[in-house]
Amino acid sequence: MPNDQVATSSAPDTAVPIVDVQGMSVKFVSREATVYAVNGVDFRLMPGEVLCVIGESGSGKSVSMRALMRLLPDKAQIAGKVHVSGRDVLSMTQSELTAMRGRDVSMIFQEPMTALDPVYTIGDQISETILRHEPVGRDVAMKRALDLLEFVRVPSAARRLKSYPFELSGGLRQRAMIAMALSCSPKLLLADEPTTALDATVQIQVLILLRKLQKEMGMGMIFVTHDLSVAAQVADKVAVMYAGQIVEMGHVRDVLRNPQHPYTQGMLASTVHGQDRNKDIPAIPGSPPDMRLRVAGCSFAPRCPHASESCHTSEPPRVALGADRYARCILPDPSRGPNIMPQKVSA
Repeated sequence: MPNDQVATSSAPDTAVPIVDVQGMSVKFVSREATVYAVNGVDFRLMPGEVLCVIGESGSGKSVSMRALMRLLPDKAQIAGKVHVSGRDVLSMTQSELTAMRGRDVSMIFQEPMTALDPVYTIGDQISETILRHEPVGRDVAMKRALDLLEFVRVPSAARRLKSYPFELSGGLRQRAMIAMALSCSPKLLLADEPTTALDATVQIQVLILLRKLQKEMGMGMIFVTHDLSVAAQVADKVAVMYAGQIVEMGHVRDVLRNPQHPYTQGMLASTVHGQDRNKDIPAIPGSPPDMRLRVAGCSFAPRCPHASESCHTSEPPRVALGADRYARCILPDPSRGPNIMPQKVSA
């Protein structure tokens, strides 16, 4: 929002979670098959916190985020507890969901060129959100849209207000998407890999901007990415997803420096950072599981170098490793201290 509105916004209640998810599952049912995309996800997000959800493609990151707003097709079946701003999302009517989206919860999509409507100007699309949720006229909404573009550092904002999405660069389209998401001062911002399609320089600019706006507005933010360096820059907490489950969660520094789950270790070991250029980068063997099949044991067991017989037959326990820190694996042992795994990666 414009600076004057940020300064006058009331402080969020830090005692109540902005997001409370327990046992959330999502499956897609069709005639051909049932896809178990998310399987028993639990997490909480407090106001002002940034949670980064990382994992390879197909691990359930984007589906989990869309489930928080029920932005999934009709064939999707969502179960569990999903509370946002203290309200039960799964019991909301369509009119209640429409009122919540954009006002209480906003989303920045991965590719703004497909998320923005190509036949409407940027100003029309931002003002439409304002007109939908606030009792103001079109002139006021367009003035707010201009202020928002200036707020997210769009150069020549008045001219860009009248531009169509195809007339903007990828970085400017993403900034316009951020302006739209912030137009009604949401309590929660969902960012679904918003920098994937951008070059490295623009990516850094957008990350810095998002973190700055999040702090100024006191929003909770969930940032979806498969880029570990992005997680290190923006997150307070990290949730590592694999095969529709959160297999490890904790403070970003703890997870990236002392990964406790073999999958997290494998991801960190397969990055180019800190690797000897004369050696092959170690990769996780095998492939992710077929999400159409229910796995009796640990879904990572077929690819895990530490798997035992029990890993293939029974689901691993969720081992608490401290405040807001856990891993779903038989290896971590909290009684042995924090450095139970040999591999360490600098955040």
